[in-house]
Amino acid sequence: MAPRDPREQGRSASTLELFFDLVFVVAVSIASVQLHHALTEGHVLDGLATYGLVFFGIWWAWMNFTWFATSFDTDDWLYRILTIVQMAGVLVLATGIEPAFTYADYTLPVLGYVVMRLAMVAQWLRAARSDASPRRTARAYAGGIASVQVLWLVQLVLPEVPGMVMLVLLIGAEVAIPVVAQRRGSTPWHPRHITERYGLFTLILLGESLLASANAIIEAVHDADSLGPLISIAALTFVATGALWWVYFWPPHHRSITGVGGSLRYSYVHYFVFAAAGAFSAGIEVEIDVLTGHSLLSDLAASFTVTVPIAVFLAGVWWIAIRDHADRLVNTVVPLAAVLVLCDPVIPVPVSLTAAILVAVVVVLVRHPPMSTQTRSSSR
Repeated sequence: MAPRDPREQGRSASTLELFFDLVFVVAVSIASVQLHHALTEGHVLDGLATYGLVFFGIWWAWMNFTWFATSFDTDDWLYRILTIVQMAGVLVLATGIEPAFTYADYTLPVLGYVVMRLAMVAQWLRAARSDASPRRTARAYAGGIASVQVLWLVQLVLPEVPGMVMLVLLIGAEVAIPVVAQRRGSTPWHPRHITERYGLFTLILLGESLLASANAIIEAVHDADSLGPLISIAALTFVATGALWWVYFWPPHHRSITGVGGSLRYSYVHYFVFAAAGAFSAGIEVEIDVLTGHSLLSDLAASFTVTVPIAVFLAGVWWIAIRDHADRLVNTVVPLAAVLVLCDPVIPVPVSLTAAILVAVVVVLVRHPPMSTQTRSSSR
């Protein structure tokens, strides 16, 4: 399992990686549905906290596999089997998402997460055994991950309050492992391959949100007194999804991970980008529940369930990929748009204004293409 050449020509996502993504989106979809139920029933803080915790397990396992694969994907039988084991782990995690939201029972999510992480330990040990150049780094990853998984299992038997405190601490420990391991030597990564992987997962998340929102709108047609508000929400859903796609794929993402610091920032901030994309459909469904009289939330609170994910998505993509490759106008318009969308619910026509803001952002991006490396250098 020697490291792959980071300058390899024509490197692209494999069919196994695409299959891997689809299985993970099953868990994201279930988490989004449960977030919708929690929000519409008025359990806003509990729902957001549980969604954040569950989504961390999904995102962190996906991200660790993705970065490992860009460096060590041999696509032999053992690599494939260990990858499929991780896919089985995420299905176990997905099975436990509803109990986590309903009863704060994280047993199945933790067990599924541990299965995924132990498979990664085996992958890192194999990399350490097969090639001398990344051996210290691979051993650091394997040892760190294995140690934390033991603590995850201990966390399951603790009382509720100490268990939740330890859960948060363990998340911090997981996030720290790559920072510590990369100090022992950086593993090679393929910039275009890794950013393609992130882009494909973003596409799947946006598509899943669009599908879930469309299904909710279709079902609500039978209960709505007037089709006008539903048509407005349908238009917002379509315009917002298209605009978020446009914003995400406007910058050259591969230029944002030229160093270890940039790659860590790119990876970690994507937690918020992915979580926002997954939560967007939940917000749309909450808005529909309010229109049809099936939600305990007020109109104002329901509007925030849509605008907050959009604003977080815009701000996150701007921070990790746009700001270093855009001119002054774009670097003003995109974060300003995030703020305006976030504040949109206090304005009498929030749905129309959100769509108009997003269209304006796209118009600016069309008229101001990303700056090339030479242009940035000369402008400085």
